[in-house]
Amino acid sequence: MKPLQKAREEEADTPVRHCIWTYMEITRMHRSILERKFSQTGVYRSQHQLLMYIAKHPNASQKEIAEQYKISTAAVAVSLKKLEKGGYIRRAVDEKDNRYNQIDLTPRGLEIVETSQKIFGEVEEAMFRGFSGEDFERLTGYLDRLSGNLEQMLQ
Repeated sequence: MKPLQKAREEEADTPVRHCIWTYMEITRMHRSILERKFSQTGVYRSQHQLLMYIAKHPNASQKEIAEQYKISTAAVAVSLKKLEKGGYIRRAVDEKDNRYNQIDLTPRGLEIVETSQKIFGEVEEAMFRGFSGEDFERLTGYLDRLSGNLEQMLQ
């Protein structure tokens, strides 16, 4: 028996715990696979997320990015500084309000976004291989219900 399988059986002693354990293991593996693939690009997973957002929202502000990812503007500033230093983004002062920077991708940043899109596509395709449209709809429905239940608990 594999160590992970043994740990799962020991921790997942009820159907609910088995389901939670499996869900957490899936998210861990997904993150690990993405990090391994992204490490080849020289940009961290969280930085890829920022680049993808900026690609879809040209001239986004630091505040908008922070709100989107529910993180502090200071955390965004640190990541953006690294991306700017690496030549992936450029910042320009907003003409309407000089307290804000407009953030845009450089050609190097666009190249990373294209690579990221390919990586995400490959991982998604492999992850859902063998799923029918009906399987996918059912799974999405279950996940939406779980999310809704947890959101109610947060309120």
